[in-house]
Amino acid sequence: MILYNVTSNIDTSIQNQWLKWMQEKHIPELLATGKFTSARLVKVLVEEEMGGVTYAAQYTTDSKETLQRYYDEDAPKLRAEALALFGDKVLAFRTELEFVSEFFQSN
Repeated sequence: MILYNVTSNIDTSIQNQWLKWMQEKHIPELLATGKFTSARLVKVLVEEEMGGVTYAAQYTTDSKETLQRYYDEDAPKLRAEALALFGDKVLAFRTELEFVSEFFQSN
């Protein structure tokens, strides 16, 4: 299983607009591609020297091949929309992670 992580630093002037767009439009559209099985949006609690507020969107997919299909078929359109709406007020970087093992507390 692959975790596709997109960490974004958001200018505080557009934080609420970006958060609403992510939750109501972008994440649902990304899931609607059928290439991801789940998504989560988390806020990074460490203050950045560059200012703004940082969030990480994490999407789960079954394989690197499926993720590559997302890059080829869907990512350009979705990224272009973000750029058109928010321009340089959002700085994002992407990380691909592979699940090795997962642990849960037992009672």
